Amino acid sequence: MRTLILLALVGLGAQLVDGSLGMAYGVTSTTLLLAIGTNPAAASATIHLAEIGTTLASGAAHWRFGNVDWKVVVRIGVPGAIGAFAGATFLSNLSTEVAAPVMSLLLLGLGVYVLSRFTFVGLPKGRQGLPLRKRFLAPLGLVAGFVDATGGGGWGPVGTPALLASGRIEPRKVIGSIDTSEFLVAIAASLGFLVSLGSQGIDLLWVGALLLGGMVAAPIAAWLVRLLPPRILGSAVGGVIVLTNVRTLLRSDWVDASGAVQGVVLGLVAVVWAAAVAWSVRAHRRAVALEAGTTAAGTPADSPAPQPEPVAR
Repeated sequence: MRTLILLALVGLGAQLVDGSLGMAYGVTSTTLLLAIGTNPAAASATIHLAEIGTTLASGAAHWRFGNVDWKVVVRIGVPGAIGAFAGATFLSNLSTEVAAPVMSLLLLGLGVYVLSRFTFVGLPKGRQGLPLRKRFLAPLGLVAGFVDATGGGGWGPVGTPALLASGRIEPRKVIGSIDTSEFLVAIAASLGFLVSLGSQGIDLLWVGALLLGGMVAAPIAAWLVRLLPPRILGSAVGGVIVLTNVRTLLRSDWVDASGAVQGVVLGLVAVVWAAAVAWSVRAHRRAVALEAGTTAAGTPADSPAPQPEPVAR
């Protein structure tokens, strides 16, 4: 019973983060299952079975709050499902430990870009509203789906930063569309595991506990992401990407850092992340105050007219 309660709490916390930042449900949940001795294929299968329900609830909640671009969902979700089925079949017969550090290094680069771009520049507006092309979304979905199935998580860490970096869709719709399209990925991955493994190693009580926690958190996360300013949300997402992939690299065979070194490095990354979010919050407040001041003075916010008196802090 204690294990089931813990799994439900993990499902709740993981979905709250995933629904708010567009990633981390699979990574968080899989880490716990592996820590208690579940083999990688069974752990990923358990997570994806639970995600069928959590992603459905999350997608419905994001749609309810207007966070979904359905064209993006279809164009990235269908290739993602194909990649997930292939990845599930592949993992059932082969370990992907060698590929994990390579993928983490690529994702770390994207994470650094997203974190720095949103922290120091804000939301890229020059291309916002332009359509995302199929030749970009289809390969992205295929790779993200494969990584998600083989790693027990990865749809969000691969898809979210790539869409954010494009600058063509606002952060809340990136997160809502990624979460909604993950429903297709979860179904395809689950089918792949069931075809290859059957029900071997899958505990349906564990699936139910993770599902229950995730479904409770889904509507809360969808409501929360709608309220967060894009600049702050982008910095928060970028920090999650960087922290997650630095951790993976430190624990890989490439680095094999000691526990003390991991703690110091991850602590420094967390401090930088917190500082970046604080900087974005301050920049957002300054922009809001400036806009309020110019509006009160009767001058359009984007007018080159003289600036109003500084707003008292």
